[in-house]
Amino acid sequence: MRFSELIDEQVKAEISGKNEIIGILVDEGLDVIVLYNGYKYIYIPLLHLHSLEKYDDENPIKYDHKTIKPMFIEEDSISYRKILINAKGMFVETYVTGNKALHGYITSVLTDYFVFYSPVFKYVLVSFQHLKWLIPYQNTTTPYSLNEHELPVVPAMITVNRTFEEQLKKFINKLVVFDLGEKQGKIGVIKSVQQNFVELVTAEGHTVFSKISHIKTVHVP
Repeated sequence: MRFSELIDEQVKAEISGKNEIIGILVDEGLDVIVLYNGYKYIYIPLLHLHSLEKYDDENPIKYDHKTIKPMFIEEDSISYRKILINAKGMFVETYVTGNKALHGYITSVLTDYFVFYSPVFKYVLVSFQHLKWLIPYQNTTTPYSLNEHELPVVPAMITVNRTFEEQLKKFINKLVVFDLGEKQGKIGVIKSVQQNFVELVTAEGHTVFSKISHIKTVHVP
């Protein structure tokens, strides 16, 4: 195992976006690690792990590996895709971009993206390569304390294509929001999708070409 000497140790993980997470390293897989921060599990794709080191603290996190187990347990090595599939229908927090976390649940896992249902943004497409971490909710907790009528576990499904690019083509001539609208030029009408670029016309009539591999999330308001 890559980080075998750090298993069950308190560590500090540096994540893309200058984020730091401190927790007990409880598991690792081919492309993901699992930290326990004392009250929840944090699943971090290795794609966004910049560094991992042992972290000593005067008040260390209490952890008993015999009684505290990860939410998703696999007989074989865990993987990013397996975790996403196992998390379908479970309330989770996902962090992708800016200072906004998405709260809700995964409805579909496709080739290079997954579909996330959020009570705030409704359906959001999330590119695999841009998810920084995923945190499962406790079984008795729901996002924003909403009830089953306000947050349906089985909402009206949308038709999806296997790849992120093909799904974007379905949104041609529709108003979309990229990356939760975190920056100017991320909201507009898609005019074309070709050669790994999306042509977007903003509210001011400006044309912006965005490279598909750099688009983190997409939703139709």
